[in-house]
Amino acid sequence: MKRTFFIESVFTTMLRLRAICPFSWRVFHFRPFSCEPLISQMDKCTNEEQVFDLIEKNKAILSEEQVGCAFSILWQFQKQKTSLLKSVECIRDHPQFLTLYNLTINKMEFMNDDNLVNVLYITQQFAIEAHDPLVEALMTEAWRRLERFDINVLSKFSSCLADQHLYFSPLMGKIADIVNRNLETIQDLRSLSVLMVSISSLISQRFQEQLVNKAELLFDTIDPSHVNIARRIVQFLRNIKYSYYPLLERCNKVFLSDVANLDLESISKILSLYNSLQFHSFDFILMAKRRLTKMVPLFDQPASFVKLFAALGPMAGPEEKKQLESTVLLMSEELTSQQALAVIVAMEEMESRNSRLIKKIASILHRNLDNYKSIELLKITQALIFLHFRGKELFVKLRELLLSYLKISVKPSEISILVYAISVLPSPNLDEAGISRIEAVLPQCDLNDLNSLAMSILRWIQNGHVYLDNTTGKQLKLLQKLDHYGHQRLKKYNSLNLLREELKSLKGDWFSESLLEETIATLQCLMDDISYVNVAGIASFISRTNYLNTLLLDKIASVVLQQIEKIHPFAIFAIILPFSILNYDPPQRDAFFGTCIQHLNSYLSILDPLMLVFLGFYLATLQYFPEDLLKTIFNIKFLGRLDLQLELLCPSLNMKVQIRLMELNRAVCLECPEYQIPWFHDRFCQQHYNKGLSFHWVRKILAS
Repeated sequence: MKRTFFIESVFTTMLRLRAICPFSWRVFHFRPFSCEPLISQMDKCTNEEQVFDLIEKNKAILSEEQVGCAFSILWQFQKQKTSLLKSVECIRDHPQFLTLYNLTINKMEFMNDDNLVNVLYITQQFAIEAHDPLVEALMTEAWRRLERFDINVLSKFSSCLADQHLYFSPLMGKIADIVNRNLETIQDLRSLSVLMVSISSLISQRFQEQLVNKAELLFDTIDPSHVNIARRIVQFLRNIKYSYYPLLERCNKVFLSDVANLDLESISKILSLYNSLQFHSFDFILMAKRRLTKMVPLFDQPASFVKLFAALGPMAGPEEKKQLESTVLLMSEELTSQQALAVIVAMEEMESRNSRLIKKIASILHRNLDNYKSIELLKITQALIFLHFRGKELFVKLRELLLSYLKISVKPSEISILVYAISVLPSPNLDEAGISRIEAVLPQCDLNDLNSLAMSILRWIQNGHVYLDNTTGKQLKLLQKLDHYGHQRLKKYNSLNLLREELKSLKGDWFSESLLEETIATLQCLMDDISYVNVAGIASFISRTNYLNTLLLDKIASVVLQQIEKIHPFAIFAIILPFSILNYDPPQRDAFFGTCIQHLNSYLSILDPLMLVFLGFYLATLQYFPEDLLKTIFNIKFLGRLDLQLELLCPSLNMKVQIRLMELNRAVCLECPEYQIPWFHDRFCQQHYNKGLSFHWVRKILAS
């Protein structure tokens, strides 16, 4: 009896307190005696409906911890499904999801940091729009707490911003500042790799180098099976356009060690990143090809098969290509606009001649032309021209779209893309409005934009006698303006690394005739800044432009001799190439080439067979015949690897490699008979005549 009275008394007191202090009651609201039973029940759920049932029954007492747990379990169910079975719409449209939504808004200020950001991340995975009140409220609360986030929470929050494409936002800038201030204390490479990708668009070159060095320092702390960490590091290097070989090599080893577990998405992403960085790993490509080939029978839906087609097609053999093209043709009616784009780009890389498939994909592209962005229209134009497609109506519509985009575009890079795409179309034309648009952005153009515009205009002028008699004079004046702005831009450079970035892909008649000499003079003025970091890039530029400047070449040789230990072996080929192409011997010829080859020796079994063949050939043109390198090339095991690589190459490059190998063989046999390397030339000519091109017969000669 006394016990009952006591309980009633306590309850009455609580009600009085609630009446007197409503605010305190709201802030310090009562919880169930234990969160564990309900969370345990959620953990035991086997589907989304069971979770929603628990939410409905307990919505009056759900704590912020239980709300976060409900989100996590709902997302776990979605992650376990294939992309075709994922049903985020069903989750969002469920009546109890609205309950969860409202509970989150009411309780977010009580959530701990990890829970808050995790809920934000999951709401984005459920495709809730960025302008939704819940997402905005979560984002605002996270921003308020930003300075106190630990590295794991900060990395997840940065990925939430990246999902909203807020790469250049003040908030992302604040995150970059926090990372910069705390970089020395960060020891978790997983979280750091996420942050590196997120902030890569707005950090300085110095900060980029610090992040690369930190990643390299922490790399040994990760498990070799952590493929996602390695992939993010490669993605960061792609984002900052830095082919840093030491890190790329280590990431590549991680991929190779776990290639059997890589899925289609991962392999496609890695191949794309390697292509952007121009990083060539024969071993990864070969293993990726084998893995992708095994996947062919597993995919019968357009979304997954098109991704497989784009990844496998360019390195597939003739029979595999036929099989892939036949399958795509069967499902072509189901392709979306983006899938059709991926197919036509892959067909260009494959050098496809399947006219039926080309016409079918072109018809899909034609129907969806209005949905493509400028860069996508350029890809379509280039692919269709390369594949010799004949379709007047499609090209007419393409031109109309490109011209309409050009009239409203204000970005120099986009304008150069549009102008270039128009210039490669059949019967190109550009009206006065288009010329005016180009003139308006010239002061903002970098060297690459100016070069692209100049090549397009030169193409029009060359066709002027047929198409453009009335505007050729205006285009000539525009070309003079391009020259002027090109020279003006070159005069502004006082940093070799900034100039090198713009020179990476420059080529063509306009650049050679108008800017090359002044560019070389600028490089010469800045050549004291040449170091192990940029020496390969400068050498590549000289090779590409075929311009002999002995002072620059001597400086390259000097830097290599002084800093060889800091130069990665993968860069040696690019460094040697200009000396061979220009037939130039630096003052310390033997020391320079000897140092380069000695640095390569430990990597002879790792480097691409293709690169070694070209390296041997270009050294032979300089009358330099390193024995270790040549005996590595003319070896049964090496030629077997080369045969496998030739299967991955397009026909034109395949033939070029074989011819270079035979020329090298002839030179070695004539100049270095003491190496006792067999003469392959006669047999090669016979094989070439019979079109039975392979090195199986060479391996037989070596074995005999």
